[in-house]
Amino acid sequence: MRPFLCTKPLRNVRQSGEYLTIQVQSANSDDRTLFIMYCPFCSHHETKVIDSRLVADGEQIRRRRECGQCGERFTTFETAELVMPRIVKQDGTREPFNEDKLRSGILRALEKRPVSVEDIEAALARIKHHLRTASEREINSRQLGERVMEELRQLDQVAYVRFASVYRSFQDLDEFRAEIERISTPRSDTDNNA
Repeated sequence: MRPFLCTKPLRNVRQSGEYLTIQVQSANSDDRTLFIMYCPFCSHHETKVIDSRLVADGEQIRRRRECGQCGERFTTFETAELVMPRIVKQDGTREPFNEDKLRSGILRALEKRPVSVEDIEAALARIKHHLRTASEREINSRQLGERVMEELRQLDQVAYVRFASVYRSFQDLDEFRAEIERISTPRSDTDNNA
């Protein structure tokens, strides 16, 4: 965002935690909101950014700031806040998406399997990306479970069968055999596009 000089009177000023929110009207009649970072050491409202860098594979911006009053320096991190869809469970209840719950289910299925942490994190990132780009406010838990099984099938077939056995509530060995036969047969191109 480009800084701009406010020559109009302030319309609304509100302090919230570490930020001072100022709502102003610019020359072209557009409302704008400025956020001013308070110094965590002296609470002065004039701080300036002295360095900005991308971190976390471009998912965060790290900013070094300096207070105009006391001269102390501090670091802030800026990340995009992306809203994940709510999960609609089979009984109709809704709950917020829980990345820790997703990670724990995947890790449980992959326990003692030769899959790298990087591959697991990449699978989690693909699942989250799929959820974000679905443009849905709510997603059925069955859809999420199927997506997890697809990722596990790509990572490790034993983990896939473990997860499927719990997810689909296998009752006997015949159901295990049927699932193993199903994943043993070559997949067609239509399966890959699902």
